[in-house]
Amino acid sequence: MDVSGPGLLLIVLIVVALAFDFLNGLHDAANSIATIVSTRVLPARYAVIWAAFFNFIAFLVFGQHVAQTVGKGIISPGIVSDAVIFGALGGAITWNVITWLGGIPSSSSHALIGGLLGAGIAKVGGLSPVIWAGVLKTVGGIVVSPALGLALALLLVLMVSWAFVRSTPTFADGAFRKLQFVSAALFSLGHGGNDAQKTMGIIAVLLYAHGKLTGAFHVPMWVVLSCQAAMALGTLMGGWRIVRTMGSKITHLTPQQGFCAETAGAITLFFFTNIGVPVSTTHTITGAIVGVGAARRTSAVRWNIAGGIVWAWVITMPAAGLMGAGFFWLARLADRAFG
Repeated sequence: MDVSGPGLLLIVLIVVALAFDFLNGLHDAANSIATIVSTRVLPARYAVIWAAFFNFIAFLVFGQHVAQTVGKGIISPGIVSDAVIFGALGGAITWNVITWLGGIPSSSSHALIGGLLGAGIAKVGGLSPVIWAGVLKTVGGIVVSPALGLALALLLVLMVSWAFVRSTPTFADGAFRKLQFVSAALFSLGHGGNDAQKTMGIIAVLLYAHGKLTGAFHVPMWVVLSCQAAMALGTLMGGWRIVRTMGSKITHLTPQQGFCAETAGAITLFFFTNIGVPVSTTHTITGAIVGVGAARRTSAVRWNIAGGIVWAWVITMPAAGLMGAGFFWLARLADRAFG
């Protein structure tokens, strides 16, 4: 599997990348709809349509900063080959399927980064292809994004509680049920903007390695539209196992709390997407949900569930990295046997 292979192999790898993007939407649909479903503002079948629409149109709002980071800021583009991309996607998809079947809200984003690192390191047998600035920026996002989501959620709960202190519970509940449509749309925009760009970066660097891109590194519009569409379709298919964990197991949510969690998550995603950091929507919304639960009282948060999710975050990149390396060597063996 090298970059001089036939055009059919390039097409197959692009299809596999889009399949990962689809699974990303499927796996992370819960992030976009869990709060609005758990507060019973919108039935799940309509919530996924709402989220998928805003997932798709995210390219109209954001640039391609995250795609640039993933495409040329994690490993050196010069060592990218078909086997490396196959390894990265194989590792990420396998980890996503395992965690989806287990109902574990792990990060599709960091699974992809881990798979890319594992396959790249396996190719050269060392750490020389790793671009540490991009990796450290990504790892920093693992810590900062949920912390920022939590802090913003706490702040928003305090602000809206003060703003509605003289309102009747019925009026406040009705207002936040309407506002949740806006906050869910904003979070879905942030999800589509950050997550779909990761697959864009993978396809763009693959095209670059095949000599299909001319000039400076960029993402063609057909790649942008394909990735946004694949993610939106995955979101439409839902992610019901993880919706239950995100929407009800961590803490019970009211419409007001759902609005605060989604808005805090959206602000966090907008910030990181604009500075080109590939963060996890799972980490972000989990931090925000914990924040609104803790604002009520610390005992309102089921810390054992939250702790289990944190452990899934910790092992995602190394686990996907090992799988990525394994799929890389599988591709190399196949190349030697049939190439």
